[in-house]
Amino acid sequence: MRILAVSDVPSSRYYEHYKPGCLDGFDLILACGDLRPAYLEFLVTMAHCPLVYVRGNHDDDLVTHPAEGCICAEDRIVEVNGVRILGLGGSYRYRQGGCMYTEQQMVQRIRKLWLQLKKHDGFDILLTHAPARGLNDFDTLSHRGFECFLPLLEKYRPRYFVHGHIHRTYGPRIPQRTQYGSTVVINAYEHCELEL
Repeated sequence: MRILAVSDVPSSRYYEHYKPGCLDGFDLILACGDLRPAYLEFLVTMAHCPLVYVRGNHDDDLVTHPAEGCICAEDRIVEVNGVRILGLGGSYRYRQGGCMYTEQQMVQRIRKLWLQLKKHDGFDILLTHAPARGLNDFDTLSHRGFECFLPLLEKYRPRYFVHGHIHRTYGPRIPQRTQYGSTVVINAYEHCELEL
């Protein structure tokens, strides 16, 4: 399965400089937040494959106006072509906003998923906006990751952990791919292609 992951800013390759057919061959698109609904709708229309998304810290409008033709995976496991995707959007709370959470609030969101995790026997991809604490995050509140993501990775050992929020333009040493145990961690800022 060929997957396109996107986050935070529209990729000029797949939007402003779009060429017919450049999205052919993708079986799934994962969107990690802070992307306008119009961009998500464009991608799902041109790619002719499912697009699964979570909301970013700037996506309060997606709560009331979801992206048409796309699948919101917030607080649930979505199965697409046999791939189990667990979605937990939003960022660490650093100001008022609907898509920001304290560590304890994120812990509560994960606890509410216990029945889905049992029913689906885990998940293959963890799809988030924020990274995990100590794994591609920063010390500032606005770019801090969630500690509670780490036990999820350790217990269920998904193939991929795909997040956004940490723009690779923030510095020269921000990796796009890292490893955490058996899980490949993808920073999907702008876009990244992966295989499953």
